[in-house]
Amino acid sequence: MSYEIKLDIFEGPLDLLLYLIKKNEIDIYNIPIALITEQYLNYLGVMQSLNLDLAGEYLVLASTLLHIKSKMLLPVDEEKASEDEEGEDPREELVKQLVEYQTFKEAALKIEHRPVLERDVFKRGYPLTLESVEEEDEPLEEIDMFVLLQAFQRIVASIGDTFMLEIDVEKMTLTDRINDIMERLTREKSTTFNDLLSEHRTKKAMVYTFLAILELMKLRIIKVYQSAPFDTIRIRLAVDP
Repeated sequence: MSYEIKLDIFEGPLDLLLYLIKKNEIDIYNIPIALITEQYLNYLGVMQSLNLDLAGEYLVLASTLLHIKSKMLLPVDEEKASEDEEGEDPREELVKQLVEYQTFKEAALKIEHRPVLERDVFKRGYPLTLESVEEEDEPLEEIDMFVLLQAFQRIVASIGDTFMLEIDVEKMTLTDRINDIMERLTREKSTTFNDLLSEHRTKKAMVYTFLAILELMKLRIIKVYQSAPFDTIRIRLAVDP
C-alpha cells in the first residue's frame, strides 16, 4: 500500500548538489559528474519512494546532469580543441550556478543568524538557567533535510520488512503527527529523531513522522541538530511556545 502525500520540497536541487559535493569532499570547480549524478538520482529515488511530490526543477537538474555526463563521455573534437586551448567544459555553466547560489545562501544564513532580542540576546536581568548554559556548551550543528533523509534511510533499512501489521481503525493524518510532535516538544523541550520514529512502528506512522518533521522544519518551528556525522539527531523547538 502506498501513501500519497504531497509536500513542498524544502531544499532546492542546487542545495542537494552542494550537500553531495560537501559530503564527498569534492572541489566544486572539478565535479566528478558520473559520481554526483548517480548519488543525485539515488536521492530522488528515495524521495519518490516516500511519495514526496518532487518539484519539476529537481527533474530538470537530473536531466541536466545526465546531459553533461553524456557530453563528457563523447570523444573530443580535435579541430575545435585546437581553436580553444582548453576546450569547452560542459560543467562550466553548472559550476557557475552553484558558486553563485552558494554565495547567496551563505549571505542569507548570516542574516538569519543575526541576534534577535529575546531570542538570542536578552535584556539585563534575564535569568540565566542551568539548561541554557548546558545548551550553549553542546557542540551541535544544525542539519538540513538531506542529512535527515539519510538517517531515515538507515533506520528503515535496519528494520527491514519487520514493520508491525497495522489495523487502521482510526486513520492517522499528517496533521495528527505534527500536533503530537509539537505537544511532545512543548512538554519535553527536546527529543531525538529515533525516539519520535520509535513511537509508532508501523510503516505508515514512520513515514508520517518523517514528513511531519520536514514540514515543521520548513515552517521554522523546529530545528534539527547533530554533534557529528551519524551521531544522535536531536530536535528542539525553534521558538518559545
